[in-house]
Amino acid sequence: MSTVADIIRQVQKRFARAGLYYGHGTETARDEAAWLVGHVLKIAPDKLATRLNKPIPPAALKKIDALTAARIQTRRPLAYLLKEAWFAGRKFYVDERVIVPRSLTGEFIAEQFQPWIDVKRVRRVLDLCTGSGCMAIACAQAFPRARVDAADISAQALAVARLNVKRHRLGRRVRLLRSDLFRALKDQRYDVIVTNPPYVARAEMKTLPREYLHEPELALVSGRDGLDAIVRILAEAPRHLNPGGILVGEVGNSAPALQGKFPSVPFVWLTTSTGDESVFLLTAEELVRQRRAFRTAS
Repeated sequence: MSTVADIIRQVQKRFARAGLYYGHGTETARDEAAWLVGHVLKIAPDKLATRLNKPIPPAALKKIDALTAARIQTRRPLAYLLKEAWFAGRKFYVDERVIVPRSLTGEFIAEQFQPWIDVKRVRRVLDLCTGSGCMAIACAQAFPRARVDAADISAQALAVARLNVKRHRLGRRVRLLRSDLFRALKDQRYDVIVTNPPYVARAEMKTLPREYLHEPELALVSGRDGLDAIVRILAEAPRHLNPGGILVGEVGNSAPALQGKFPSVPFVWLTTSTGDESVFLLTAEELVRQRRAFRTAS
């Protein structure tokens, strides 16, 4: 009987031959194969290495084969086929109503944004453009004294976020709000605002791999240069941050364009464990100082 390791290798080879694109929770054919096999066998990613010699029953093999074929034929992100995604070490429900969680900000949430904020003073957190709700939930768990607002313009995305808030039993601390960025938040103020807004330039959508076309365009595209949403956020954030608060935003490959648009703004580009620098941090005080530049551009 084939073992877990045998089947992971077989699925990996099929994925590699198909020329799939990764980046929706995995980076390689092997990682994606391991995720698929582990899901079918109900083995958590951090336990898979200890089960590689375990035999796989015929019924599971049939399911693995069907999922592998679907991934290759449809080019749908595996997260959508499995209806799950992993973020900050936690499992979330996802489907085509939201983009697949893959924010690099999760690494900094786990670190409680140290040394930029006093953890003890964090009482209010906002996750803007929350999508599946994964960052809001991760923030609620990282800051156990805080109440978290999770805002999104999409009612469909908020329906998915509601499922995840319920699954993680955080309904008393995470509030879901339908809002076009800050518009419905009125005079609400926060100690931490996190956001992973749309940041893909309109023309760039035509060049993206097929996997991205299964995600909601509303959560990806942000105007001609990809900066429409983030510029609005920068302009409006000062009136929603408490003194000493921070704004943390992820802008992906639009980071150079953002820095180029505001060359005098001292963005702090946070470095992940892999060396990526597409997540910025600005303090409330710096946002106030730069308010005119942001408002002029918005």
